[in-house]
Amino acid sequence: MTRTKICGITRIEDGLAAARAGASAIGLVFYGPSPRNVDLARAAAIARAMPPFVTRVALFVDPEAATVAAVLEQVGPDLLQFHGHEPAEFCRAFRRPYLKAARVKPGVDLLQFASCYADAQGLLLDAWSEAAPGGTGERFDWALIPRDLPLPVVLAGGLHAGNVGEAIRAVGPWAVDVSSGVEAAKGIKDAAKIAAFMKEVSNADA
Repeated sequence: MTRTKICGITRIEDGLAAARAGASAIGLVFYGPSPRNVDLARAAAIARAMPPFVTRVALFVDPEAATVAAVLEQVGPDLLQFHGHEPAEFCRAFRRPYLKAARVKPGVDLLQFASCYADAQGLLLDAWSEAAPGGTGERFDWALIPRDLPLPVVLAGGLHAGNVGEAIRAVGPWAVDVSSGVEAAKGIKDAAKIAAFMKEVSNADA
């Protein structure tokens, strides 16, 4: 079964829609420039509202250690996700499972990248963009992913109901991650799009 994370949740109702549709995880963004950024109070309210067995992921981009510590204390995420240039020593310093994002383009050595983050729970593979570290809705060439990566792959980048089945069949990832592909507007999810995305994931698994 391919797991699914719905990222960029900014409202309780969107988190609950993701959970009801069968998502394995939700993502909360703690990065000021992002239109999906949430403050601590809102993030804590969303996290508290989630039902059991839905993983709450906190996403950061080159944060200060104090920022991560405040999120851990006030929100209590289950998993950390680092989308910047954080070294492995920083990622593991919080003694919480973490994902490390890699922005993929020709010339990026994902095997070397994985070796630098050997203690990560997985690698999140996203599209390279000069504009933003993620959430751009851009897809990358899945053929750039080595078949022998030593860590579980979480596939992101331009996924939506129309292509997620193709992505799963082509890559065989442990999980898929979607944000803009299930939105009505930036930061506002569309429950029908979430349901359609989840249906295509299920169809691909079948």
